[in-house]
Amino acid sequence: MALNFNQYAAEGKLFLKDYSKFMDMKKEPEKAGRIFVSIMHALREIIPVEESLQLMAQLPMFLKGVYVNGWAVKKQKPKIKHMKEFVELVRQFDGPAAVNDFGYEDDLVEKYIDITFIYLRKYISLGEMEDIRDVLPKDLKSMIYSNLMF
Repeated sequence: MALNFNQYAAEGKLFLKDYSKFMDMKKEPEKAGRIFVSIMHALREIIPVEESLQLMAQLPMFLKGVYVNGWAVKKQKPKIKHMKEFVELVRQFDGPAAVNDFGYEDDLVEKYIDITFIYLRKYISLGEMEDIRDVLPKDLKSMIYSNLMF
């Protein structure tokens, strides 16, 4: 397999432009990128490693790199059972920028999570989305379930 880093960089730029537009942040691609990364890293923390690997298999190379960046596989997953806890985890992964990216209201974070999962259907099969949903705690299933038909 030949590595074509220029192609991956170009695809990454195109993704960020498209995702920013989809998020209604056309003029704020850096913010959209931070939001995407924080949501994906929070998801990665709560699903089993095997499911993460299946998810990654469907992602283009540039998104695989985003997904695994900084990943330290832990034997013990955080006990995230409710949307409020997941929202907090997303904020943690966004770090100091979280206040600027999400404000103080959880509704905006939940909206970004919903939009992101709708957008991910461009890359992830319906079956894989269902598999991810199946491993989520009961109160988190809705973040994918409500968006499966897209």
